[in-house]
Amino acid sequence: MRRASSLGALASCCAAVSATAEPAIGQFELKTLESAPGRLEFQSQNAYSWGQPSRQIESDGPDGIEIDENSVVRQRHALELEMGFTNHFKMRIGIEFEKERLDDPPTLAQVNDFDELQLTELGAELIAILVPRWGDGAGLGFVAEFERPIDRDEPDALVLGSIFEYQSGPWLTAVVPMVVHDFGGNPEAGERVDDKWDFAYAAQLMYTFSTTWSLAIEGYGTVERIDSTGHPSESARLFGDFDQHRVGTVLYYTYAVGGSGRPEPKAPGSASRSDTDEEDEGANVSIGLGLLAGLNDNTPDQTLKLSIEVEF
Repeated sequence: MRRASSLGALASCCAAVSATAEPAIGQFELKTLESAPGRLEFQSQNAYSWGQPSRQIESDGPDGIEIDENSVVRQRHALELEMGFTNHFKMRIGIEFEKERLDDPPTLAQVNDFDELQLTELGAELIAILVPRWGDGAGLGFVAEFERPIDRDEPDALVLGSIFEYQSGPWLTAVVPMVVHDFGGNPEAGERVDDKWDFAYAAQLMYTFSTTWSLAIEGYGTVERIDSTGHPSESARLFGDFDQHRVGTVLYYTYAVGGSGRPEPKAPGSASRSDTDEEDEGANVSIGLGLLAGLNDNTPDQTLKLSIEVEF
């Protein structure tokens, strides 16, 4: 009775929640080893999730409540431009829009409500191709990415990872393990910056049926807080960390637009162009559509992935 009375009284008050270091959930895409001088690629990475996990709530005495810090986003839209400088080096810049769960719900009845779709993040990344992959065989690269939220109360993030690819005929396997370091931001009064390290991964097994159609099994996930790193907030100490894992199938369709003399369209992740490939004034367009299932209670039940990539 006392607990219900306390929460009821708090329902009309603002739940004071500062921006915190949530589990690092990246875009549902795989970094690739394809690069060439002058190569440009526009990318639109989109995700729509439903079956969201309910927010956990605990009374924090007479002055407020604690709510969990899981990353829950209903929509995400990333627009990026990738530029190739050499066969071994490329970079990418982009912006990200999200419809995310309210950080500061005004009442308890709104703790599971979502904010409006808005610009949330700027990002830039560098990819070094250490071992290029020309067709069948293995390739290796390294990625470093910096992410800066528009809300300066939230922490910045540094992403460091490796890119492994192996192709044999129509089969392609790709794995991208990463670590994500949070730093900066504005924690709650009395709390320290949670400069934790997360582990994240993206993996793909793809079969190419033709020059236009490919089918892939893809998995994405995050293990929050490696080896007790960082300084957990009161909420993180109360509710613990939130790992998320997804897996599903994605169908890709690739085709050429305009130009002449371009090599046959390639599915995402297929062999990179060599210096002897013929130049072309047209573009390659790749569209991917798939459904990812959440594998634990911290993850939305379903996530629809839609990717559009235009290579010039």
